[in-house]
Amino acid sequence: MDSTEGISHTGFHAGSSPAKDETRAAAEAARRRVRIMSATLYPTLPHPEPVATPAARLALKTDRPSSGLLDGAWWPRSRDLLSELPALTDVLDPLWGRITRIAVNPEHWPVIPRTVPVDGHIVKVGWFTPEIDPHKLLLLSYGTGRWDLLVIPPETGAESAARLMAAASDHDGPPLTASALIAADEARHGVLAADQPLDPDEAWEYEGGASAVSVAVPQQTGPPGRASRLIIGM
Repeated sequence: MDSTEGISHTGFHAGSSPAKDETRAAAEAARRRVRIMSATLYPTLPHPEPVATPAARLALKTDRPSSGLLDGAWWPRSRDLLSELPALTDVLDPLWGRITRIAVNPEHWPVIPRTVPVDGHIVKVGWFTPEIDPHKLLLLSYGTGRWDLLVIPPETGAESAARLMAAASDHDGPPLTASALIAADEARHGVLAADQPLDPDEAWEYEGGASAVSVAVPQQTGPPGRASRLIIGM
């Protein structure tokens, strides 16, 4: 009697009684039904399609050496170097050689990262004041050269931006600094370039709507046989 009770007591603690086994089997079956229902009610969502990066808006001089203090103009869509620089280097790397460093004046850039990852490499970022014009971007390509671009304020209207791009990329343009070029355009047209209101189409373009599905197509302007200007992403 004592040994039988001992076995029964041990079996109870080990969880091997028939009632226990049936309860566990029922619980496992219920869990399987829940998993099946979950898989049916909440299917895996498809991965979203990647969104194309907006093309850089650029106008570059194609003849070197050239007169003037600038090699062209860049019209970014924001003051965020992390998001703007990759599109710029995508265009400039094949033209000028791999861009390895840039430098800016911090006046118009709220955040200046130490490095920016671009396609296939890292660009180091520096800032200097007052050595660099607040409206200029300095670019360095290791072993190739240095270039200086006018940075057109992102909020600039399309007409003002087009004038500034044409002036900065004019091979025979006057030797003006980036800030002087913007000031000259403001003085000539009697308004601040950055104060031009955007119409709905321009506002959509400013937010990246149109260019998100466009391809940067180089255009050459100037006299036949002479490529004095390269316009990209306009």
